[in-house]
Amino acid sequence: MATLSLQNVQKSYGGLQVLHGIDVELEDGGFLVLLGPSGCGKSTLLNLIAGLDDVSAGDIRIDGRSVIELAPKDRNIAMVFQSYALYPTMSVERNIGFGLEMRGVNNTERNAAVKQAADLLQISHLLDRRPANLSGGQRQRVAMGRAIVRNPDLFLFDEPLSNLDAKLRAEMRTEIKRLHGRLGTSVVYVTHDQIEAMTLGTKVAVMKGGYIQQFADPQTIYEKPANMFVAGFIGSPSMNFVTGTLTSDGRLARFEAPGVQVEAPMSSGEIFGAKAAVLGIRPEELKIADSAGSMLTGIIDVVEPTGPDTMVTIRIAEQPIVARLPPRFFGRVGEAIWLSADVRSVSLFDAETERRIPLGTE
Repeated sequence: MATLSLQNVQKSYGGLQVLHGIDVELEDGGFLVLLGPSGCGKSTLLNLIAGLDDVSAGDIRIDGRSVIELAPKDRNIAMVFQSYALYPTMSVERNIGFGLEMRGVNNTERNAAVKQAADLLQISHLLDRRPANLSGGQRQRVAMGRAIVRNPDLFLFDEPLSNLDAKLRAEMRTEIKRLHGRLGTSVVYVTHDQIEAMTLGTKVAVMKGGYIQQFADPQTIYEKPANMFVAGFIGSPSMNFVTGTLTSDGRLARFEAPGVQVEAPMSSGEIFGAKAAVLGIRPEELKIADSAGSMLTGIIDVVEPTGPDTMVTIRIAEQPIVARLPPRFFGRVGEAIWLSADVRSVSLFDAETERRIPLGTE
């Protein structure tokens, strides 16, 4: 196990800067997820940690020791890629143990390490097979076994589940979480899938354009997104945004838009007149209300039963929002609907900067 510290890490290719001063701390045995859309710099950052590319500025420290001058083989890390990178002519057993073989580990130790990893990943019955005779999930387990036998200080995963179908991705997420719990080894995991980030990570770094937008535990990122990008990127369906006007008397903040009215305590005591703001409410926080106690009033536009839930699109003064309502929802398209939410679950953002406005409920 090991700690990881990224200190003002920057990366440029010629005149193009792709990482801008990344600062991250991962505790011993933690699970860090680098989350963001394609091109945000997450895989580049992982390659810098692995030593596959050189930093332009800053420092990377594993267990308090700077590793930027060390070759990848000297950093005691193990990497699992999106492509399984297995040797097609070798058996599963030899694929798992090949790295140890190249390092001169004797047969007895190597066989014991391979057996232990195979037992842990429940692939002992596959050791005689070749990769062509395995499913995608089995191949990913073999790739993980090859990493486990190295007994590294740090596991690096680069979108390892992207090539799997939805059902198998869910199963492998569970396997990776269980594996982390058993091994306790620190992990850095790259993904664009926010479900993977929320279910696996002890810490999540949400990235965009080479910057970290927010670095926190998954629950904080979900409940208190730092800005509108994070709020919209996390959650499925994503957070609803309604543009309106915010005023404050120092005690209460009042957000108003056509069909929308929300009051929440202010934490800062700041007093200001009307300013442009954006209200954020997650679909799962919306509940059906009566007309007297509602936050939002609109017209039902689309009703989509999904089995466990009913997704309802509601038009509020031409602004569409989505509500995740109970499966036995009987509203019809064209009918009026009133909705409410716990004020502690809403977010407010400055319309100009898109940054979160702290409320007294936080």
